[in-house]
Amino acid sequence: MTSKGLFRVSHLISGWRTGLSRPVLILQAGNALNYFGYGLVLPFEIIYLHHIRGFSTSTAGLVLAATMGTAASVTPPTGALTDRYSAKAIVVAGSLASAVGYAGFAFVERPWQAFACSILGGAGLGAAGTANRTLVVRLVTPEQRPAAFALNRVGGNFGIGAGATIAGFIVAAAPQLSSFQILYFVDAVTFAGFALIVLAAVPSPPAVSAAATVAGGTGFRAVARDRLFLTVIAANIVLVVVGHTFFSNILSPFAAAHTTVGPAAIGIIFLVNTSFIVIAQIPAVRVVARMRRTLGFAVTSALFAVSLLAVLPATLIHSELAAASLLAGVAIVFAIAECVHILVLGPLVADMAPAHLLGRYLSLYTLTFTGSLALGPAIGGLLLGTSPDAIWWGGALAVVLAGAVLFRLGDRIPDPLHEAPPSLASAPEAA
Repeated sequence: MTSKGLFRVSHLISGWRTGLSRPVLILQAGNALNYFGYGLVLPFEIIYLHHIRGFSTSTAGLVLAATMGTAASVTPPTGALTDRYSAKAIVVAGSLASAVGYAGFAFVERPWQAFACSILGGAGLGAAGTANRTLVVRLVTPEQRPAAFALNRVGGNFGIGAGATIAGFIVAAAPQLSSFQILYFVDAVTFAGFALIVLAAVPSPPAVSAAATVAGGTGFRAVARDRLFLTVIAANIVLVVVGHTFFSNILSPFAAAHTTVGPAAIGIIFLVNTSFIVIAQIPAVRVVARMRRTLGFAVTSALFAVSLLAVLPATLIHSELAAASLLAGVAIVFAIAECVHILVLGPLVADMAPAHLLGRYLSLYTLTFTGSLALGPAIGGLLLGTSPDAIWWGGALAVVLAGAVLFRLGDRIPDPLHEAPPSLASAPEAA
């Protein structure tokens, strides 16, 4: 290989350096393992409950809704617990609860059993997810937060994508009860494995001093007094519902009903989206670090609006290849917007939070995504049956308005570039 070629390879590798400590890297690797197990069952839960266990599709859907509903309901209390007790212990306990819940799914025969497993698994997901974010933030420096959030998203996308792909081959080869039981059993093992990794290899960060707690006020009432934070969260609910979940949950049924794109092409479109995120998320840290946070929100909302509007021309294209190519391009624009959004939002929430309220602030950040998994499909599903095109032009209008609200916050939100010149603001180099 020529020296120029070696330089290019070295430059590409350097873009993936995060500068994160070994415990944080181990935690994120365990997180990817956890997502892999979750990806094994995620695409096939309704198929398993309906075709294998004989539940109606409505009952199967309610079982899945109970999982996310429970996860959302335990998120705020978990945030309060992580402000008082060990986030590490809560991650371990939540992961073990999910392990038991998802292992139980392999043996359910009646709906009440499925709901019991769903509630237990969902409680574990909500508790471990909130505590995991708090643990990561407390283990890194403020400068490392964008890289930590980016690596978490890479691990999640890679894990779910790999798990879903492998599970697809397993189910296609043998669509029978034992195949699904294996998937749920392996999922449970990954939850338990993640708990053991955290227990053995991840340290507990030091506790917040009692003096800081008393001086700053406690409880969610203190969070509610932070009107600036609540404005950020409210605007971001719109960005997450319209920008993230409309693509994830609504694009597939819309494309199947209103375009010439078939199931195989839809799968490829989603593969393009997740693959782009896995490849680009870490290098994007350096690019986004040079932006003002308000500009990052504006870029996010503009890209979401463009991608939402770009779905509509696909309904006018009669060639499946051309329509699929257009939607693959849409998937890439969505992915770019998602990369920027995560790198701005997560570190901002951590920077806005007083140390003794970090868990509560991050719990509301987590709830933004968990709640949107319910709101997005509900709103999109309603519009699919009444005015399908309104999903895309109405969504574009909504994200532009949300982005405008966030952009107008200006210097009122914390921003590293307020204290440092652009030339000094960059992602940390690897140790």
